[in-house]
Amino acid sequence: MSFGEVLRFALRGLSANKLRSALTMLGILIGVAAVILLVAVGNGSAKAISDRIEALGTNTITVMSTNRGGSSNTALTTEMAGALSDPAMAPDVKSVSPVVSSSATITYEGTDHQVSSFVGTTPGWFTASNTPVGTGAGFTADDESQGRRVVVLGQTVVDELFPGVDPIDKQVTVGGALFTVVGVLQEKSSTGFQDANDTAVAPLSAVRQVLTGYGALNSILVEAKDPGRVDAVESEVATILDQRLNVSATATSTSGAGSSTTPYRIQNASQLLQTQTETADTFTTLLGAVAAISLLVGGIGITNIMLVTVTERTREIGIRKALGAPRRTILTQFLIEATLLSVIGGALGVAAALIGSSFEIVGVKPVIVPSSIGLALGVSIAIGLFFGGLPAGRAARLRPIDALRYE
Repeated sequence: MSFGEVLRFALRGLSANKLRSALTMLGILIGVAAVILLVAVGNGSAKAISDRIEALGTNTITVMSTNRGGSSNTALTTEMAGALSDPAMAPDVKSVSPVVSSSATITYEGTDHQVSSFVGTTPGWFTASNTPVGTGAGFTADDESQGRRVVVLGQTVVDELFPGVDPIDKQVTVGGALFTVVGVLQEKSSTGFQDANDTAVAPLSAVRQVLTGYGALNSILVEAKDPGRVDAVESEVATILDQRLNVSATATSTSGAGSSTTPYRIQNASQLLQTQTETADTFTTLLGAVAAISLLVGGIGITNIMLVTVTERTREIGIRKALGAPRRTILTQFLIEATLLSVIGGALGVAAALIGSSFEIVGVKPVIVPSSIGLALGVSIAIGLFFGGLPAGRAARLRPIDALRYE
């Protein structure tokens, strides 16, 4: 008997009980779709976070206070920020941007909008943080030195306060003071967990005067001259801060720059990106492994359905064997039936996953991993062969006389 005839018999066997075959394929469909979609969600989440980290610039480091160790005054100050710009002590530093931030309510013609991040900094921050101005202009060093109340708004703030209106040169109220809008930040992609465009940036001196006061800085953003010199910049910054904060040499040598014993922490964007990537890979693998359990359940379903099929068609098997059908033909037919269930169910699962990936899931836009499609399909076919092997072998081993006597 040719392979085509065996395939035809297999298709006829599947169509004999359409509901049973459909339910079996549904189990495989759900398993394949779950694997592809969960891996896509993990990958999409990782990509969104990576984009946010890369948006900070992989040639920057961020210094934050931990309020531990050193002298009695461990706060970050503008004087410390100025010291980090010393070309002799920090030759690899390109720019230093002191940063303060606070939540604030911005008002325009009776409409209020709560901004979670109202940033006060210096003009170099726009370049260092990879946050360019889209329309209008950023504020200048003269604006900062004179304490002028000018502000650059994020796109979300503009959409909320100025629908259909050009915000440039309009005045908004922040903390009881008037600020003139001089620019709008270029729109950024958001993670789904936090809106990167819901922000406002103004001169450090103006924000301190109106919102935060003249206390400590929240952080200092340091930009390296070259991405390859970030580690050198981190070392230079740590040396300067250790001197300024009277951190003992012992604490620095035993714990490293920005350790738990120092009054500051240095966050290296490139190192953070590497750590996040490794964590995301583990998370995505875990999601895929959890989803693969549903494929295993689908395989068990194939075994049960095929065992029932073999039992129902025992007399048919006996007749075919009595007419000379070899054991190999019977085995091949039932293996093909089990594999077809997996292949068709798997193909439908891929289609369902591709459709599902066009929607956000738990606030994350799934990003399909092509290899997950091939892997899910390959595993579903392997499951069909593996779990279909037991009933197929049982059918092939039936003796014609026993099969013909079966009621």
